[in-house]
Amino acid sequence: MNALPALFLRELRLAVRVGGGAWMGVLFFLCVVVVVPFGIGPDLNLLARIGPAILWIGALLASLLGLDRLFQADRDDGSLDLLLMSDTQLELVVFTKCLAHWASSGLPLVISAPVLAMFLNMEPTATAALTATLLAGSPALTLIGGIGAALTVSLRRGGLLLAILVLPLAIPTLIFGVSASNAALDVSLPFATPFAILCALTLISTVIGPFAAATALRFSSD
Repeated sequence: MNALPALFLRELRLAVRVGGGAWMGVLFFLCVVVVVPFGIGPDLNLLARIGPAILWIGALLASLLGLDRLFQADRDDGSLDLLLMSDTQLELVVFTKCLAHWASSGLPLVISAPVLAMFLNMEPTATAALTATLLAGSPALTLIGGIGAALTVSLRRGGLLLAILVLPLAIPTLIFGVSASNAALDVSLPFATPFAILCALTLISTVIGPFAAATALRFSSD
């Protein structure tokens, strides 16, 4: 168990040294938010109404960046074999790597969301609801992405295939995240129900994701 904190810190250091993780995701997030108004026009009311959907889609696409390297780098330098042969359960190793990836790539998206929401003329209440849903739902995106990263770890250029595998699995998280965010714009819509389902999806991903990814890694090493 002492190896898990060391692994978490190692993944964070690698993310910082590579220089892509957090900033690349936030810049991509910013590009999505900036480009959309050029496509739909400068209608501020329309932007405020569809703002949660735009930000959630941007966060979903930004979360895919770097996922193909989640296990690929370990496979290339041979450390994945050491992780497979270590005494620490592989499921815990996978969960720790996904947690570190979310802390370096997903959490900056959550932090930047309130700032980007101002570009879409979103109200403070809607912005707070959006930030809460991203905080609750973005770990599910990373854990689901971990499954795709494990399935494509043996492929040299598996980034496109990973996106094809992950996007359909991430649709429920997207639906309930946007639904909970929209509830802050319309008082007739319930917020607690879709938000609770969103939290449940994250918990389910926390349980299923590491086991599925660990199984895929074991089969890829055979």
